Amino acid sequence: MTIRPGRVAGHPLRKGLGRGYAQGMALVRILVDGYSLLHAWPELAPGAARHSARAREELVQILTQFHDATGEPITIFFDGAGAPPGTPKAQSSRGMEVLFSGPGQTADDLIERAAHRFQDFGEVLVVTNDLTERDLVSGFGSSFSSCENFIRRIGGARDDLQEDLENYNRAQREAFRRSNRPPIPRKP
Repeated sequence: MTIRPGRVAGHPLRKGLGRGYAQGMALVRILVDGYSLLHAWPELAPGAARHSARAREELVQILTQFHDATGEPITIFFDGAGAPPGTPKAQSSRGMEVLFSGPGQTADDLIERAAHRFQDFGEVLVVTNDLTERDLVSGFGSSFSSCENFIRRIGGARDDLQEDLENYNRAQREAFRRSNRPPIPRKP
């Protein structure tokens, strides 16, 4: 499968996400419960505590790569009230946001608010293993995915991207070979 930003039909997120996922609408944002996803993904940052800066940074890096491969905007929410000193308040770019909840609120509160606000703009996908949160956001019209299904989608997108890169490189090598350029001499 070829991954192209903005592609809807055949998009890796459109397969196997389970109950509550509409297949035809444009996806305006993926809202990720960061610690829920970290707890479901023990292979990520092995040996690091699930609430550690190292685990969060690795998750942000993987989701940034996923965003780059799919073009889908992502917001990752972390509970921030108990975050250690020096934890960044927020990071954001056009398609990737990292938000920490403030005192007196939780990441779930922020996810609920965002899911409600985005509902008028198109499809919102909430990634969490919190069943109560899934029920609540589905009431707003948002779709949801378990963390395990989303991890599989990330793996599939990364595999697809790797295959696309290999095919592109192969085609470029062939085009170069077919050109009338003499081969580059190799040093003995």
